[in-house]
Amino acid sequence: MEGVYRTRVGYAGGTLEDPTYHRLGDHTEVFQIDYDPEVLSYGDILEIFWSSHNPAAKSWSRQYRAVILFHNESQEEAARDSKKTAEQQLGTNIHTAIEPLDRFYLAEDYHQKYYLQNVEELALEIKAYYPDIMDLVESTVAARLNGIAGGYGDPELLERELDSYGLSERGRAIVQDVVY
Repeated sequence: MEGVYRTRVGYAGGTLEDPTYHRLGDHTEVFQIDYDPEVLSYGDILEIFWSSHNPAAKSWSRQYRAVILFHNESQEEAARDSKKTAEQQLGTNIHTAIEPLDRFYLAEDYHQKYYLQNVEELALEIKAYYPDIMDLVESTVAARLNGIAGGYGDPELLERELDSYGLSERGRAIVQDVVY
């Protein structure tokens, strides 16, 4: 998505220090988005959030609950307003929680860029560019390719950016096959 330059997955919303997937405590699995507010607004992100899950469904566990974790009063207000709007549009109560972000804990390496890591040949090529997992996690290209591998690719954005990804001809072909 244009305007998004980094994504990470992790855990937040709980009290346990240094949670892991197998020792999660009261945390929730979450993702973090770094974006350019000149290109993409917080409101745009909220619209995508509401449209990407069923906010009227109750979560069956704290680990997998729907939650918006805000950084400041402005984000809190926007999140609460967007929730009211979504409730009006759906005509029902929404069970998505809205809470302050206390701390974000990065998930284990094998969770990062999960979709990308499951396109084996492409993942091997990208890992050659980013042998350190943190470089992969912080990479805008890896974030874009992860979205594409997950079926969320934007063909127009891909056309504009593909040359800048530094992929081999085979890597380019794999990405194009996934999108088209």
